[in-house]
Amino acid sequence: MKINYLIYLFLCLTFFISACNSEDEEELNGNWSEQYDFDGVPRSDAVGFVIDGNPYLGTGYDGEDRLNDFWAYNATQNYWTQKADLPGIPRNGAIGMAIEGKGYIGTGYDGDQKLNDFWEYDPETNTWEQKADFAGTARYGSVSFTIGDKGYVGCGYDDNHLKDFYEYSPASNTWTKIISIGGSKRRDATAFAINGKGYVLSGIDNGTYLGDLWEFDPSTGTWTEKRKITDYTDEDFDDDYTSISRINGVAFDVNGKVYLACGSKGSIINNVWEYDPTTDLWAEKTAFEGAIRTEAVGFSVGSNGFVTTGRSSSYYFDDIWSFDPDAEYDENY
Repeated sequence: MKINYLIYLFLCLTFFISACNSEDEEELNGNWSEQYDFDGVPRSDAVGFVIDGNPYLGTGYDGEDRLNDFWAYNATQNYWTQKADLPGIPRNGAIGMAIEGKGYIGTGYDGDQKLNDFWEYDPETNTWEQKADFAGTARYGSVSFTIGDKGYVGCGYDDNHLKDFYEYSPASNTWTKIISIGGSKRRDATAFAINGKGYVLSGIDNGTYLGDLWEFDPSTGTWTEKRKITDYTDEDFDDDYTSISRINGVAFDVNGKVYLACGSKGSIINNVWEYDPTTDLWAEKTAFEGAIRTEAVGFSVGSNGFVTTGRSSSYYFDDIWSFDPDAEYDENY
């Protein structure tokens, strides 16, 4: 009888462990696959944007020089084509965004001074045109996102951490100051736009990695704080948010959800989180499978996200990885 009881306990324990493992595998769904390398020199702190399904990447720092080269990626056939260099000053820590078929790069750091110039790229003619300077102070480590026919740029560092925000209209080539983001000043945060709203996540201020997420609604011109992204005692949402906050992470959206990857928080991290804007909840996904890195570039094309470039300490990367958030994890692919 005693032996049978022990066998029963063993079987129960085995079932419990198996159930937990199955749950973990379900929570960490998603699969990464390596693509052909980026053709430019390895770099970090570059910028990227997507125009009509075509990703573009440029600028950055290769460990010795700031860069102003500019590239287009064919995600379908997996190859890169060099485009016209960004005119003006080579830089890193800039912002990049796409608005109605044109690309924009501005602000940044040239190794000596902070910048506030602003440039428009036309993919049809492969040419750049200088536009009205960014209306805020010259800075780097800012964030940007696009909603409709307007671009938004804010936060960053100009010898002071910042929280101001500005709206850019390509139609009138003008900048308008809008309400500053709530919460702390911040630099090296992560931003994205989805469903007609803009979001700014985490960043650093006063040596603290921020644990907040803010949503901007252009129809009201106001910011609303969403649920905290740090472990927080509240039974209404997941209490395991211990690794979302970071600096220099990348975000991309796929099928109505946003994915946050890479970056650093004291040390470089590789975890990946999925954000559902309809529920304001996060779920952890399969970790990034390339070498861990910060200051990378992320973008999405169709049903896949991509992460490329970045650095780990003084090592700079030129590999590119594709992420399918709905695929089952395959360690061999």
